[in-house]
Amino acid sequence: MQVALLGGSFNPPHVGHLMAATYVHATQGVDEVWLMPSWQHPFGKQMEAFEHRVAMCEALCAESSGWLKTSLIEREPGLTGRTVDTLSLLVKRYPEVRWSLIIGSDILKDLPHWKDFDRIREMARVLVLYRAGYPAPDTIGPPLSEVSSTLVRDLLAKGVEPSELVPSGAIAYARARGLYGLGTRR
Repeated sequence: MQVALLGGSFNPPHVGHLMAATYVHATQGVDEVWLMPSWQHPFGKQMEAFEHRVAMCEALCAESSGWLKTSLIEREPGLTGRTVDTLSLLVKRYPEVRWSLIIGSDILKDLPHWKDFDRIREMARVLVLYRAGYPAPDTIGPPLSEVSSTLVRDLLAKGVEPSELVPSGAIAYARARGLYGLGTRR
């Protein structure tokens, strides 16, 4: 089996995540794509509670026909949000799986700060998707949406519900629980 991992804060998950997962599933020969919400961010980013971000990811997965899943691996004791450590655990736990790691071209500038990226490349095929606004060599696919979780949170802070940027199940979950200041407005 081949599984592609799409990690991130998913704070909140948005259509860009869904487009990236769909593109990889459709074109890269993987059986499943696993959304992998961060338990804690390795660079200290503030996030909504893990269980809320997981539930919103699961709402995205419900829209697929089973190939898109949410992994809770990042909450395992001893993991610190470093991709190399999470991937090492996955390789050990699922030795029959061939792994791919999905990253956006916007992340390339941060790779020097990642722990042991060469080891990551040994354990997984790294797929760099072309994120709109971040051209880079050796990316795959058409430019993906310029949406980001930061943009979504900024819109929400201004009282704008970005229903065209966040899948309906995820925004409904956030609204029902008052995440990102949404409250229960309709």
